[in-house]
Amino acid sequence: MKNISKIIGFVILLSAFAGCEKQIDFDPHDEYQVTELDFLKTASDYQTMAVSAYSPLQWMNQLVVVGDIATDNAVAGGENASDVVNLQQIDDYTTTTNNGHLEELWKVAYEGVNRVNYLTSHKDKNLAGEAIEFNGKEALYGELYFLRAYYYFNLTRMFGDVVLFTDRKLAIADFGSLQRSPKADVYAQIEADLKAAIAVLPPTNPEAGRITRYAAQALLGKVLLYQDKLPEAATMLENVVNGPFSLVTDFDSIFLKEGENGPEAVFEIQYSNGFPYWNWGGATRGQGNYAAQQCGVRGLSGTADMPYASGWSTNLPTQELAAAYEAGDQRKDATVFDVEQYKIDNPALSVKFDVAPYKNTGLYNKKYLPRKGQTSGQPELNYENNQRIIRYSDVLLMAAEANVATNPAKAQAYLDRVRDRAFGDAAHRVTATKQAIWNERRLELAMEGDRLFDLIRTGQAASKISGFVVGKNEVFPIPQREIDISRLTQNPNW
Repeated sequence: MKNISKIIGFVILLSAFAGCEKQIDFDPHDEYQVTELDFLKTASDYQTMAVSAYSPLQWMNQLVVVGDIATDNAVAGGENASDVVNLQQIDDYTTTTNNGHLEELWKVAYEGVNRVNYLTSHKDKNLAGEAIEFNGKEALYGELYFLRAYYYFNLTRMFGDVVLFTDRKLAIADFGSLQRSPKADVYAQIEADLKAAIAVLPPTNPEAGRITRYAAQALLGKVLLYQDKLPEAATMLENVVNGPFSLVTDFDSIFLKEGENGPEAVFEIQYSNGFPYWNWGGATRGQGNYAAQQCGVRGLSGTADMPYASGWSTNLPTQELAAAYEAGDQRKDATVFDVEQYKIDNPALSVKFDVAPYKNTGLYNKKYLPRKGQTSGQPELNYENNQRIIRYSDVLLMAAEANVATNPAKAQAYLDRVRDRAFGDAAHRVTATKQAIWNERRLELAMEGDRLFDLIRTGQAASKISGFVVGKNEVFPIPQREIDISRLTQNPNW
């Protein structure tokens, strides 16, 4: 009887559901005010979501830190040997596959790829299948193509062969079936995206930080240089060399607040502190430029008119880097900050600072040294310093390298421009050779995150970096979590 009653009850229940089918259709709006189907209805929706694809740029600020700490330019520093362990590993070449900094850089780059892919997969039709057209749409998508290229460029120069997808954003079902693509294929996609961007982007944009045609041409020139495609790189970079950029006279001013988005800014990642949000659990996510707080002098204090703020003494320039600058080169004082000498030179400021940092070099990163009045909310997490990613001098040096074998006169002229600015005269010129240009890149771009990748791509890493192992350290390890979850293969010797 009990079994029969259960069956009858179940049949009645099914009948009730059948009779009320329309009444019980689920509407996502019953639980959420806004759903995915509400997006991409207007031009404003597309523009807002495109801005969200820029956000992961800010979250990658530790790439600049890693790019110098892993070389002869800088040491990890910090309070002691157990401070910033992830950076200590990278500095000491004892990195493990569980390094948190590397995992974070992997994740945020793919977050950027996912956001771009979501928009590119709905370029012609929105989620409801409706055709969408609006003024400026093609240029907006040019920005997105650049962003995807930039995220993949950083992924492949850090990790080599990486997971390549452009047709969609990843879903849970994709994990376990992902495979790494050869680096050559990744570069081919990067080139394709940048060429598509160049074809539709305007040369200028009134909104600071938005991608322009020149930024895309500069990045494509860099990508070609990394592949040793020198003639193509030379042709592409020439567009930017002849663009509306110029070298400022005072090198130090480039990295001041008033120097942001200046005459030689080709591509800068924008930061602000207008909305003082903070979250210590995601120190690099959606806040200010965390890298500025990292490189400040630990426990620094002084009179009210001292311009600098205290920091965590991370990413310390080496004495070797300081010694590489010749007398009279203004870039030295703009790059390395000698706090003891500053104290001597400014007795009226009553400069004091706490105990020396771990691996103390006596020097600090001047380019991103935290300054008073440029943060808000949680001070450590909300510095507004832009990160200078591609400067005009970088373009001149890349163009010099691309031309040195085939057009040495042009290469010489570009190198001369950079050195003339550095010394304020033409008396310090050197003959343009590959090695001279590579040396100049170190001096010009020190503490801006390019040193590691320049040494690797030019084959100098093993001779310049203590602990570098050929056949292993050309790339970082694939994060262990990605191997465990997605069953990706690991890089050799990791």
